[in-house]
Amino acid sequence: MNFFSDQALSINRLQKEAFFPFGHKLHCLYLKQTEPLMSATSDAQSQSNKKALERIRKKRKKKLEAAELVDRIKAGDATALSEAITLIESTHITHQHIAQDVISGCIQNAGKSVRLGITGVPGVGKSTFIESFGLHLIDKGHRVAVLAIDPTSQRSKGSILGDKTRMHGLTQHKDAFVRPSPAADALGGVARKTRESIVLCEAAGFDTIIIETVGVGQSETVVHSMVDFFLLLMLAGAGDELQGIKRGIMEMADAIAINKADGDNVKAAQKASREYKNAVHLFPPNSSGWVPKVLTCSALKKDGLPEILDTIENYTEEMKSQGLFVKKRQKQDINWMHDTIVSELKRNFYNNPDSKSKMLQLEARVKSGEITPFMAAHEALDIKDD
Repeated sequence: MNFFSDQALSINRLQKEAFFPFGHKLHCLYLKQTEPLMSATSDAQSQSNKKALERIRKKRKKKLEAAELVDRIKAGDATALSEAITLIESTHITHQHIAQDVISGCIQNAGKSVRLGITGVPGVGKSTFIESFGLHLIDKGHRVAVLAIDPTSQRSKGSILGDKTRMHGLTQHKDAFVRPSPAADALGGVARKTRESIVLCEAAGFDTIIIETVGVGQSETVVHSMVDFFLLLMLAGAGDELQGIKRGIMEMADAIAINKADGDNVKAAQKASREYKNAVHLFPPNSSGWVPKVLTCSALKKDGLPEILDTIENYTEEMKSQGLFVKKRQKQDINWMHDTIVSELKRNFYNNPDSKSKMLQLEARVKSGEITPFMAAHEALDIKDD
């Protein structure tokens, strides 16, 4: 800028001040006072933009992670399958979102397996049986996934998760996948996310899914709601003291196998088999007309395994021919939906800050005897009796 331009600007400013003597000073004061505010506003806007961008990046990252896991699972990658199940079992909200995206990506490739539930009294040899039977299935050309549910300590909340050690041979096989999971606080020891894990295993190409439960009991009936075939393992000479827990499970069993029928125990196992065959005829008839089969086997000696496989295949064929196989799956999916609704309602309720403070107050009133637990529950949910 030259001398004449500078002079022209100075004259222009003097002319303005002549008409508005305080104009320039007020303008400068305005700028001086508003500059920090404008700067703060700009900083806040910048921080808001950064947070928005970070959210977008995280969302894109989740989708990329989920998409990558889905592709790897469909390709039969066992490591990706393990990673996805870990996300399913996690309580972290970010992991849950990724897990749901993975499940959504795999659901179209699921449903093509036979799902087997295996339960039995403690010490019946479930793990040994599953390993022997799983290897027998692989020899027949199947791919086997085992979801083993381990008991969870009510004190320490920990689980041993030792099934992979007990199923060493099956674990090492390329056509097998063994995943132990803690039972946590789910009913009957069947982990809350077992159904989602089944979907992922099916998407990974496993055509036989075996679910091993914690042990026998009335609460173990929950496994029946997610499998196609329910196998009950029993011991010979277990005694009448188990009758109270046997009947409820036996009524739902599609087959009963007397395990450890080897050595000196063969005759006892055969006798038990005859007794159980007589017992199953006393139970109410199944709506499908299927009569539960009673067999003997030795997981240790691998005796009786072909007969058990034949029974499962005959059952599956018969159910499919009657159209009951698909109907049962559809009913299980409906139950899955209702269970998820209950689970999510419970999680949302207890994670709500207002609910937490209200629950502390109600717990104190219940302890003092001011109100009953039933009344407190109604008040917590704002339920009004008519």
